[in-house]
Amino acid sequence: MTRSTVGRQHVEQRTEGTPVRRGRGRRPADEVRADVLAAAGALLLRDGMAAFTFERVAQEAGVSKTTLHKWWPSRGTLALDGYFHAVESVLAFPDTGDIGADLTAQVRAFVRLLTGTPAGRVIGGLIGQAQTDPDLSAALLQRYSGPRRELAVAAMRRAQDRGQLRADADPQILVDQLWGACYHRLLLPDEPLTEEFADRLVANLLHGVGTG
Repeated sequence: MTRSTVGRQHVEQRTEGTPVRRGRGRRPADEVRADVLAAAGALLLRDGMAAFTFERVAQEAGVSKTTLHKWWPSRGTLALDGYFHAVESVLAFPDTGDIGADLTAQVRAFVRLLTGTPAGRVIGGLIGQAQTDPDLSAALLQRYSGPRRELAVAAMRRAQDRGQLRADADPQILVDQLWGACYHRLLLPDEPLTEEFADRLVANLLHGVGTG
């Protein structure tokens, strides 16, 4: 299975939208939460944000709406967690010791996710909704963009320690140069978002701040 099949895989798991039927008895909270996130991610990637409601997630996960509201203050925050649950494994940051190879692999995987699955449309919608949903805006920073940024910054600082990137380079700005450029082409598609674009982004960055 290729990484670009992540959206289809999650869609196929619940194609018919059939509610999950559970046996009697109280289930552990972690198990319930995992089921909710799986249902939310599959629903979101299958039908999009317009069809995403607490009612539909509760039905497909086999839980009550009260359970969902206990953990998520808004539809947007539930959608964000469901989205990240669906794509987290694809966005893992490699650490081979070669910063050029690691950045290329990660940015390529990110571009494939945005362009080859419904995830690009979904995250674009979530970013747009976050402009008017304070809970989603905070969750986007705390649970998605913030942790993703920390992984990339840590990788670049390790590369600086290895002497692969100039010591005076600012990893925070380098993150914006790479992933910010991808989001720019996703949200303002004047130019195509492609793997070739990802390769050139990394090459241009390393030409400016690499030590090789």
